[in-house]
Amino acid sequence: MSVREVVILGTASQVPTRHRNHNGYLLRWDGQGILFDPGEGTQRQMLRAKVAAHDLNRICVTHFHGDHSLGLAGVIQRINLDRVPHEITAHYPKSGQRFFERLRYATAYRETVALAEAPVSADGPLAVTPAYTLEARRLSHPVESFGYRLVEPDGRRMLPERLAALGIKGPDVGRIQREGSLGGVPLDEVSEVRRGQRFAFVMDTRLCEGVHALADGCDLLVIESTFLDEDARLATEYGHLTAGQAGRVAAEAGVRHLVLTHFSQRYEPGDTAGPEPGGAFERQARAAGFEGELTVAHDLMRVPVPKRR
Repeated sequence: MSVREVVILGTASQVPTRHRNHNGYLLRWDGQGILFDPGEGTQRQMLRAKVAAHDLNRICVTHFHGDHSLGLAGVIQRINLDRVPHEITAHYPKSGQRFFERLRYATAYRETVALAEAPVSADGPLAVTPAYTLEARRLSHPVESFGYRLVEPDGRRMLPERLAALGIKGPDVGRIQREGSLGGVPLDEVSEVRRGQRFAFVMDTRLCEGVHALADGCDLLVIESTFLDEDARLATEYGHLTAGQAGRVAAEAGVRHLVLTHFSQRYEPGDTAGPEPGGAFERQARAAGFEGELTVAHDLMRVPVPKRR
């Protein structure tokens, strides 16, 4: 059975806390697994979430700040320890090549797995597969950062009433799908376009063109909301978004399910100096106009990609 979901391994910004691990997000897309921004402790979080190294096909790093990349060393070594039988591809900003190499070879270990390096240097497609196209967009942060977007190709949805009216049934339904026509009846006459699903991952950035391009029309958007709106000045200074900004982006982009994550430690649960997390972030995203499904992330939760329209 195919599964499309995001497994959230960590939600902390800058430093881990008692309640939040450093970043880490696994997108399960049918039989593929894409690990985004493995921060410190990701290998242990994978164990807790019952995610194996064998589940990974790609690793995507948005930028080389430690909370988004320090876990690379452990994850890569675990991939090799477990002798993952398939190639894994790593995407990361090309300007951070030296950081990737240092993390990949941080300590001695035996390399047993093909790890392909595919650094990102510009906006555009990174990989085209039958199941999806993976794209990158430049973001606005003190160090070079890219967001990622996965787009499934459009398909066709068969229309039973049209098939029945034209007497097409049984094996002929599969035949017209494969061949594009049957007995002079074109596929377009008995089907309609089924829009492919779209997912985007947006971390550490100010508002910029790349944020809007990544979010456009997404079924599921995972986006940082490091600060609450009252700390907007800090967000701009350090290259981050607020909950209200993330909500406004999602509303304008027509996002179906919004996932807020990457929270500053100042909003630690139980800290009487900060608001109750979740409630304040959700309220501000809603106040900004977002009316779709909304999740304030916490570690080890699973968020399914919405069902097709």
